[in-house]
Amino acid sequence: MNRADAKQGFDADVIVVGAGPIGLTTGNALRHHGVSCLLLEERTNVKAYSRANNLWARPQELLAGIGLRDLLAENSYAIHTINFFVNGTPTTPIPIADVASPYPEVLYSGQDVIERTLTDEFEARGGLLDRGCTVTGVEQDDDGVTVVLRRGKDGPEERRRCRYLVAADGAKSTIRPMLGLDFEPERLPNCMNRQVDAKLSWRRSQKPDQLWFFYYERGFAGILPVWGGYHRLFFLADDTGVPDRDPTLEEMQAVAREVTGDETLTLSDPQWLTHSRFQYGVSPGYARGRVFLAGDAGHLSLPIGGQGMNAGLHDAVEIAWRLAMTLRGEAAPVILDSYDGERGGEHARLSAQQARGFRWTVYRGRVTDTVLGLAAKALPNLGSLLQGTDDMQQMGVEYPKSSLNEDSLSGLATLLRPGPKPGERAPDAEVTHRGETTNLFRFLYNPDGHTTGWALLCFDGRSPDAGTSLLEAVRAVEAWPWIKPRFVLAGPMAGGGKIPVLSDMDGKAHGAYGLEARPALVLVRPDGHVAFRCEADRADRLVAYCRKAFGAEVERSPSVLAAAE
Repeated sequence: MNRADAKQGFDADVIVVGAGPIGLTTGNALRHHGVSCLLLEERTNVKAYSRANNLWARPQELLAGIGLRDLLAENSYAIHTINFFVNGTPTTPIPIADVASPYPEVLYSGQDVIERTLTDEFEARGGLLDRGCTVTGVEQDDDGVTVVLRRGKDGPEERRRCRYLVAADGAKSTIRPMLGLDFEPERLPNCMNRQVDAKLSWRRSQKPDQLWFFYYERGFAGILPVWGGYHRLFFLADDTGVPDRDPTLEEMQAVAREVTGDETLTLSDPQWLTHSRFQYGVSPGYARGRVFLAGDAGHLSLPIGGQGMNAGLHDAVEIAWRLAMTLRGEAAPVILDSYDGERGGEHARLSAQQARGFRWTVYRGRVTDTVLGLAAKALPNLGSLLQGTDDMQQMGVEYPKSSLNEDSLSGLATLLRPGPKPGERAPDAEVTHRGETTNLFRFLYNPDGHTTGWALLCFDGRSPDAGTSLLEAVRAVEAWPWIKPRFVLAGPMAGGGKIPVLSDMDGKAHGAYGLEARPALVLVRPDGHVAFRCEADRADRLVAYCRKAFGAEVERSPSVLAAAE
């Protein structure tokens, strides 16, 4: 069912406050799932300069599942290498694209470009965007949320009504304190970031396919591509003797020449010169009743590793599929309730990690600098030791304590080959479908083109006797039509009819899931995280999980098993 129009008495099923990258992604995801959505934005225009500008591999996977990744990639540079220098000594370049993802290359664009692309797509999907309004109040009741807004200082109050509200209104969120979810950020003293987006000429490569980072005596610097032929140069450093104001282009060029060792480096045509100090923190909760926080509205992120916007993209995708299932009556309360614990816990973990990395990067001191200098000469791969690529690419994001997790696999085989546990990202693997080589992700994310489908992977474990159990499992979940079965077969089996049959004769998919010689069922959430797994002959446990997550069985859909059997 496509909820293009809101229920009577509501302006939209969901109102999203904030039309930055996170708010726009949330809106696009909701429209992808068929949910009516209204975006409210204080700004009347897209910012003319970029703040966040990179997309890591894991967020690209999530964006691909809602049909946005390729749109953003069209106006992005693909990055494959990170170069590190420690006190002028080069370390072995890091192949950042060497990760097990269909989208291993980092995409670099510009926030302004990202916003325009997402705005156009949101409106093309039938979403409504209302600019020039400021939210002044939020009122909740048993049926929905009333948003109070004003246009200009003297404009009359207006009210908008929705079933649920997502606050994506940035680090200075006006909604967060209204919910009692504000926090006192921790400030990092005696350091400053100075930054410029400008045209760059230097003796190193100007091709926008790699990143450059420099550990130097007083700090940490980076040179990154920005869309339109520009580069971003930033310098995180001790602020001793540094004027507390935005830098001039001449000052940035001078420090860049000193840090990079390139006396010919020249900057011109600056788009943005800025300076900032550092603070960080996480909201004590990501939900209050019918209102949810997403992106910077729930956290202040340190500028280390380019994680802020990317973490917010997880929020956008995660809240959208939960709201869509809830609005369609497909979800028990645990589905929506799990957002708070999962994303709040992940932001707390990431914030602590960033703080450690930031202190190591900026507050190093002479002794650490000396050690780094010696290590750079002895360990040519020091850059990869300082910055783990899997971590930077957010491939390790998981929800080990999620209320949606349930694991019914046990025994020695599980200990020897554990495979991805519930809460962890479901890995990709090469399979064959109808004689053509393809990947498993094609059948995991967005499995029927538009809904919040859950993929049920039915592994035969090479057992010739597994077919009956797998068919019984498919029959058992037929009452929840958003569960989309996929047979993953290393051994022989008759055709699956409408159910995709993925041949895995070489065992790549079975190996990725730790299921060699073990028939099993793996239920994967719409975001690509494992929710549940059990032995193939325990469909009763799968049904019990579905009742917990989705509620009682809905009216049975026409059987898809006739042709399969």
